[in-house]
Amino acid sequence: MSAAGPPRANNNNTEAWASFDDHIVHGGSAVIDMENTDDTSGSSFEDVGEMHQRMKEEEEEEEADEGEEADADFLGVKGFKGQLGRQVADQVWQAGKRQASRAFNLYANIDILRPYFDVEPVQVRSRLLESLVPVRMIDFPQKIAGELYGPLMLVFTLVAILLHGMKTSGTVIREGTLMGTAIGTCFGYWLGVSSLVYFLAYLLNAQITMLQTLSLMGYGLFSHCVVLLVSYNLHFHLLFYALWLLLGGLSTLRMVTALLSRTVGSTPRLLLCATVSLLHMLFLLYLHFAYHKMVEGLLDTLEGSNVAAMQRVARDVEGAGPNITARALGLALAM
Repeated sequence: MSAAGPPRANNNNTEAWASFDDHIVHGGSAVIDMENTDDTSGSSFEDVGEMHQRMKEEEEEEEADEGEEADADFLGVKGFKGQLGRQVADQVWQAGKRQASRAFNLYANIDILRPYFDVEPVQVRSRLLESLVPVRMIDFPQKIAGELYGPLMLVFTLVAILLHGMKTSGTVIREGTLMGTAIGTCFGYWLGVSSLVYFLAYLLNAQITMLQTLSLMGYGLFSHCVVLLVSYNLHFHLLFYALWLLLGGLSTLRMVTALLSRTVGSTPRLLLCATVSLLHMLFLLYLHFAYHKMVEGLLDTLEGSNVAAMQRVARDVEGAGPNITARALGLALAM
């Protein structure tokens, strides 16, 4: 009895484990069947959520459209003033911005010209003296100062000397006409002849820039200033011719040697140097002899019509009666 007990227990355990395995297999098949089955309950809930979300978005879009219409109505009635104020403020801001940029550009342009006038008085004095000293070395390019302070001051000095010469010659003319004619003559020569020389130098392949040409021709006017200042105060023609040959010749030789050192070829050198020499020397003769007569003739031409009108009025006054005389006098005073 005791010996038969344990095998029976083992049989019971084996059956228990077999039943547990059967449950596991059935349970696994049940899980697999649940996964493979179509459960439409979840999808129906998801569809309801999506519909609710769409309805909510449509309501928000309708509210936004209604809000935009309300804003448009508000702008049309009460918001016009606010919109106009914003436009005015924007225009004021743009105008101030343009003025600021214009001022900045003006300062930038002035700053660009600053290096051309940044020169010490000692350098200007030495360059004035060097403009009367020719340099014999023409095998290598001579140094030409690239600044405009000295030439510009010489042009204004020449204008003042011409005005002084017109005053000392006893010419009675209007101040504005005299000043304008002198400035136009001096600046016209400096800028015009410099442009012509630079154009010829460009055609003849001379190594010189426009700035150097302006500086060279401007410092060449130093001899003109000295000769005219002496000849206007000491009225001797022989003295003028002597200074014209001496100082004018030295100044011309200085410019010629500078151009020779920067030009290659005999024919280009001859053409360029001859042009500069003739213009430089003849301009000094013109300022001394023909400038005063040219100004007086120009003024006579400009004022001739007014003088003729006054003379006609005077003749009418002499040959007319008292009423016509008074009327003519009034017309003359009005003119």
